[in-house]
Amino acid sequence: MDQRVGTSDTGEIGTAMRGVPSDRASLSSGVVFCLLSMSSVQIGSALSTDMIAAYGPFATSFLRLLFAALILMAVLRPPILSYSSAQWKSAILLGITMAAMTVCFYAAIERIPLGLTVAIEFLGPLAVASFGLIGWRLALPAAALVGVVLLCHNGESWSIDTVGLLLASGSGVGWGCYIILMQKSGRLFSGLEGLAMSLLVAAIACAPVGLLQVPNMMSPTVLSTMLGLAILVPLFPYALEMIALRRMPTTAFGILMSLEPAFGALSGFLILGQPLAPLQMLGTALVVAASAGVTISVNPERA
Repeated sequence: MDQRVGTSDTGEIGTAMRGVPSDRASLSSGVVFCLLSMSSVQIGSALSTDMIAAYGPFATSFLRLLFAALILMAVLRPPILSYSSAQWKSAILLGITMAAMTVCFYAAIERIPLGLTVAIEFLGPLAVASFGLIGWRLALPAAALVGVVLLCHNGESWSIDTVGLLLASGSGVGWGCYIILMQKSGRLFSGLEGLAMSLLVAAIACAPVGLLQVPNMMSPTVLSTMLGLAILVPLFPYALEMIALRRMPTTAFGILMSLEPAFGALSGFLILGQPLAPLQMLGTALVVAASAGVTISVNPERA
């Protein structure tokens, strides 16, 4: 989410989204931006656990989404009063989806390991990408499901928190819907205006419950922490991903983003002290490999 991006960049963004290859230097920089984006998302998620435990997923989601929306709106200064009903409908649907996805994800990592949560959540976009697969390629999403099952084994037993699994699954459904709705938003809005409005709607959707805890969060330490977390997720990752999409084919982008579950597992281990048993490592590898395989299968001409 480049803070210098404006409406004049729409054509370049559209070109990148259509998967037009770039030169070697641009591709290399795009790879770096993707890796930084995934690191930011998973580090931000891991660092959020203390705030979630103290104030709950709704309040944590509300402040992060609000800060992100206000920063982006201050940069873009979107013409709010000029939007059509179709644009508002798109922003509202996307915003509600983002709110549900975020709250479910934060509530899930309260109950189950970060690596498992990210792997389950990743099944959402994997399912969207898998539509239309036939023949042996159907084994790819099946392998991802097997990988998630293996992630539920902690090395000694099948440790499963049913509520946590359901919340992570809800976040995955939200992520899958988010991809579809974001594509529509990109067609209706200029630049990143649709994202800015959707973030604002998402914050408003979390407000009724989130505001109950906000009075307890009115300290410089908590507010500055929430601002930093808002920059880590979603502002910084969206900026990096948008820049990356301008520099590399969408297939290469999709394959790189398939590493997200591995980054989640690594962040859980390094920051939260959540080690992976051998079966969980195998499960993470299966999810990553299956996602990369689906990406290549869907776009074989640009693999």
